[in-house]
Amino acid sequence: MTISSRFRKCQSFARLTLLVGLLGVVCLVGLFDDAAGLQSEPLRWIEAGAEGALPAEMYFSNQHGKLGVLNTSGPIQMKGHGFFEQQGLNPRGCVTCHQPANAMSVSVEAIRERWRVTKGEDPIFAPVDGSNNPKLPQALESSHSLLLNRGLFRVGLPWPPAGKNITPEFTIEVVRDPTGVNLDDTYGLKGANPTVSVFRRPRPSANLKYVLSPDDVFNIKTGTLMAIDPETGKPASMNMMADARHLTLRQQANGAYRDHQEGRQGSLRREALEQIIAFEQQIYMAQSHDRWGGSLVEPGGPLGLGPRAMADGKVHVLANNNRDPVFRLFDAWKNPAAMAKELTEAQREFRASVARGNDVFMFRQFWIRDAAHINSVGLGNPIKRSCATCHNTQMTGQDLAPGWVDVGTVNYPTWTEPPVFSDKAELPVFKLTCDKNAPPHPYLGRVIYTNDPGRALITGKCADIGSIVMGQLRGLAARAPYFSNGSAKNLRELVDFYDRRFDMKLSEQEKVDLINFLSVL
Repeated sequence: MTISSRFRKCQSFARLTLLVGLLGVVCLVGLFDDAAGLQSEPLRWIEAGAEGALPAEMYFSNQHGKLGVLNTSGPIQMKGHGFFEQQGLNPRGCVTCHQPANAMSVSVEAIRERWRVTKGEDPIFAPVDGSNNPKLPQALESSHSLLLNRGLFRVGLPWPPAGKNITPEFTIEVVRDPTGVNLDDTYGLKGANPTVSVFRRPRPSANLKYVLSPDDVFNIKTGTLMAIDPETGKPASMNMMADARHLTLRQQANGAYRDHQEGRQGSLRREALEQIIAFEQQIYMAQSHDRWGGSLVEPGGPLGLGPRAMADGKVHVLANNNRDPVFRLFDAWKNPAAMAKELTEAQREFRASVARGNDVFMFRQFWIRDAAHINSVGLGNPIKRSCATCHNTQMTGQDLAPGWVDVGTVNYPTWTEPPVFSDKAELPVFKLTCDKNAPPHPYLGRVIYTNDPGRALITGKCADIGSIVMGQLRGLAARAPYFSNGSAKNLRELVDFYDRRFDMKLSEQEKVDLINFLSVL
């Protein structure tokens, strides 16, 4: 079946966009017939210790089209490579939670399939963090519900924070503990090694030249000098992890080895560590084909799309402006009448919708208010800006400055979770009480309810409660759900959250356009 005939099966573009916008899923009338063959794609899921070569270029189907993955150093043999081999006590490799088919992360769809295929015995379900609580019966799906339903892994962090001269400005009380892990006498706050367990999505280990590109010497979020990379002595990016606790790939790799692979040697073998770092610096990903719009990388199209554009792009470009848009220009797709004659009407209209979505992202202004580390850094409260104000790094849409902000995804009352004391709560709920002598959270005061204290678990500061480092916006179609806590199941829920949180007053067409735009990144 040709692409054109697939498109003709949808009765109208209006119906198609309604499906995309409201459901965040594919057209249900057979638009993309090879969707049934997703699991047959080579390298769809790579197990640690896999044989063979990882190609220089790979393409993987997803609900919106195909993801492209580019290894700029060419094919590499996976056998014996640090990224693809078991390093710790459990049979995981880095690849277990950073799959090429899922934009070098994981998706709930893929995780559920692994549970079905392996009957819950895949290493991704290892009790150490792939379970809600290591003490639960590991053969039960319910013991892995946060991973299966949200793509969340348990992250256990010491409390008080590990580090010199850190005195917490707040106390932590466990209000609700659906997993039982935070009140556990081994893994919880009352254990011999007091620990706070939060649950987070893994971040893509790709496009890292942008993620690791530091801002200048001044950290606008703290009003202090930037943190220094201990290896180079230069300012370090703090955008790699949700809480910015690791500054370098070396630190992150060794941390993952100890915490997620249960390594017992303190650090990775030198050869394995060097292989991991080299690989993560040469892998790029982005959506390359769209089910409705066709190729995203054809000559004459938008310059910022596809994995090759990611590999070739410049780092450290502040792109919240007309001259340097975050994802480059979409002028080629603004006029359906000027597009190639061989395109179907549906393809033309979808591309025009994407171009409008880019304009919504870049220029549609709304009032941003009560967001810590946005409104609290001297810009004013409220300020009238666009999405690109914060998602301002060209090619990835992160924050060029250290990107931790509290937009309300994890803090009550703006989170998307059930009420604080609801029996339906899936995530832990913590009550944090700030010391009377410490500066309070700038907008939530001294008593804050949250399912993840975020950056505050590292700094101990009230002002940082609920602040999460924003992630890159590439490969979204391949790695749902979204936000650090997996609370947005699809792109529609992501857009609806921001519309509600900041009272953006987006029209239905603006929402659909924005969803379509995000789906091609």
